[in-house]
Amino acid sequence: MDVDEIDEEEFGFSRNYFLAKELGSSRKKSARKLSEIDLVDEEELRQVAANIEPKHEKEVKHLISSYESSYSNWLFALRCGFALLMYGFGSKKALMEDFATKSLTEYSVVVVNGYLQSINLKQVVITLAELLWDQLKLGRKTPSGSLCKSQQPFNTRSMSYLLTFLDKPDLEVEDCFVCILVHNIDGPGLRDSDSQQCLARIASCSHVRMVASIDHVNAPLLWDKKMVHTQFDWYWCHVPTFAPYKSLTPNAQNVFKVLAEHQLAHPDEEGMPTNNLYSTCRERFLVSSQVTLNSHLTEFKDHELIKTKRNSDGQDCLCIPLTNEALQKLIAEII
Repeated sequence: MDVDEIDEEEFGFSRNYFLAKELGSSRKKSARKLSEIDLVDEEELRQVAANIEPKHEKEVKHLISSYESSYSNWLFALRCGFALLMYGFGSKKALMEDFATKSLTEYSVVVVNGYLQSINLKQVVITLAELLWDQLKLGRKTPSGSLCKSQQPFNTRSMSYLLTFLDKPDLEVEDCFVCILVHNIDGPGLRDSDSQQCLARIASCSHVRMVASIDHVNAPLLWDKKMVHTQFDWYWCHVPTFAPYKSLTPNAQNVFKVLAEHQLAHPDEEGMPTNNLYSTCRERFLVSSQVTLNSHLTEFKDHELIKTKRNSDGQDCLCIPLTNEALQKLIAEII
């Protein structure tokens, strides 16, 4: 192509550009205003969205059910000392819990929701130590051959002591370990270096087995070579589920904030009565009906953010199973 041809082509592009601008400016502009848009009610939108049929539902169900044939292999890998790492498109939460329910029935299991903003790993380690101690009592075997009451209470022990107990090499009990399920190990509450180092140390304990999931493509960058091959010792499982990730809407977050603020202001109460929560949220224009509130509460229960209790007056009360410190951090992060 010579210089004249190039100039002619560039001229053609320029002419078309200005022609398009001229035609665009000559068109009649709409007189509609943003305020005239008929917005759909939130409750109606939720109902319509709930009735949308997911695509390829049959194929997705078949895919997820096919993973059950791998449960025995996963359990064998755990018994060999590996940690399972689930990766692939879609939420792995239901799959991991189904595996735990069907294949880890002989072991104690602790679930950690990494998608939460604040997680107390010290409390997780305390729980693991207590569960291992209970297994030892049932087996009636300890390093000295008899139970030693001085091992408890674990909640007064240091992190170093707890990890050493979970890693005791001289426990003469075959196949004795506790399991920890970490949903979204690369989540916001566990993404910092200290948390990842702590999780790696937990996974390396001889009497702990870890099953975890990752959701971010760059999650492996959180670990160095030692953590991957020596501490976590991952057995990688590619398990795309195409299951949706559930997230809280701004209104749902503010409803949760109301519940959290009440719990912090009334630490001696068993929880916030559902009727009171509805009244407060309606006054603040967070919900328009009881149905809308119930949909938010269902989301909270799916995320395992709330529990229901019945107080002395027979009322159903809602409470958040988090420490006051964690609640304060969550409230600060909700705009």
